Amino acid sequence: MRLGWGIVIYAIMYVASNALLIYGVSGGISGIIARLVILIVVALIAGRSLQLMSWKDILPYSFGWALIAIGLDAILTLPLSGAGMYSNWNIWIGYTLVVLLPLLAPSSRIIHESPTTIS
Repeated sequence: MRLGWGIVIYAIMYVASNALLIYGVSGGISGIIARLVILIVVALIAGRSLQLMSWKDILPYSFGWALIAIGLDAILTLPLSGAGMYSNWNIWIGYTLVVLLPLLAPSSRIIHESPTTIS
């Protein structure tokens, strides 16, 4: 399932982007913010699911997830949009965020310490 998160992230972002397009919210700042919030939530959940304590341990997975997204874009989006889609800076920011956001997962954990008692 660790590599499956690449497919899950892609699928959720694909569906979210299409839903925003259908409801006319994809253009403008509100669409960008909505997609960003969705990506942050999904990427942090994916990063936390690894249960690793260091960003260095998460990096190979998040990099793999970005490669999966690039591959799925090549298979699913490229035939319809053409190679010009890769000239859009938004797509590269998305790939970069897929790599970087999961790295924040260890710092997003709430550390529960047991209370110390003084005798």
